[in-house]
Amino acid sequence: MNYLSQKKGFLGYDANYKIENKVVVVPFGLEKTVSYGGGTKNGPKEIINASHQVELFDEELNKEPYKEIGIKTIKPFPIKKTINSALDQLSKINEKVISNQKFPLVFGGEHSITPGAIKPFVKKYDQLTILHFDAHADLRESYNGEKFSHASAIKRCLDYNNVNVVSFGIRNLSQEEMRYYEKNRDRIEIFWSMDRKNWDLNKLEKFFGGKNVYITFDVDCFDSSIMPATGTPEPGGLLWDDVLPIIKKVCQIGNIVGADINELAPIKNFNSYNFLVAKLAYKILSYTFEFKR
Repeated sequence: MNYLSQKKGFLGYDANYKIENKVVVVPFGLEKTVSYGGGTKNGPKEIINASHQVELFDEELNKEPYKEIGIKTIKPFPIKKTINSALDQLSKINEKVISNQKFPLVFGGEHSITPGAIKPFVKKYDQLTILHFDAHADLRESYNGEKFSHASAIKRCLDYNNVNVVSFGIRNLSQEEMRYYEKNRDRIEIFWSMDRKNWDLNKLEKFFGGKNVYITFDVDCFDSSIMPATGTPEPGGLLWDDVLPIIKKVCQIGNIVGADINELAPIKNFNSYNFLVAKLAYKILSYTFEFKR
């Protein structure tokens, strides 16, 4: 794999600081099935650009986590033209990353990337639990005639029999999706956005304790007041301080094996949204390796 220079990669930290990398950032701006606002193909580039403005010191952890992590960023590359071949391409990249004992962090692109991203983990582990942040359940069998649509991302993940999903922030789904959820409560748990004042994070032990966990974060999980830069924004969503305690708790009790962040559709001259996602990515990595089992 070909990598960006340290200064041009994620976080853009000093190339003179030598550390063996534990993380590989995979920019994968797939945009094939967007159904409302477009622009997700530009997400990876803008996340990486914004990351160069992220402060490397974490006041909560009282350290510069990157010094204990080490991060390399793959150079941008052409994505295959069909969605099936693109997902297979991403699967092979992640398979190579984990075969080298590295942690893949994928920047989408639309949410349809996730079934491809998790495929190597499904092969590696007997059971995989997905920590899913989203405004939408993404449980449709297909959307606009495409079974690998961004609106079907979690349904395609559940096609693997050894995958369970715990979703946070859901506030938009179809009747079809609700029926599927109700029939598959043994594999799907939803923490509805409307109930967030009553969430008990101590209950997460049941779902994540000692489990192999993959994080998929659709940025429309955030309330549209702080994240309008996405293809399908939704009001009534989560805020920064709603999200971080969940990620931290799961990192403390589970084994985080990989992650993706998707559906950023950058808006020209509105850099704060790109920065939010870049800081989220750094926070996910910081928590993951602070509590790594």
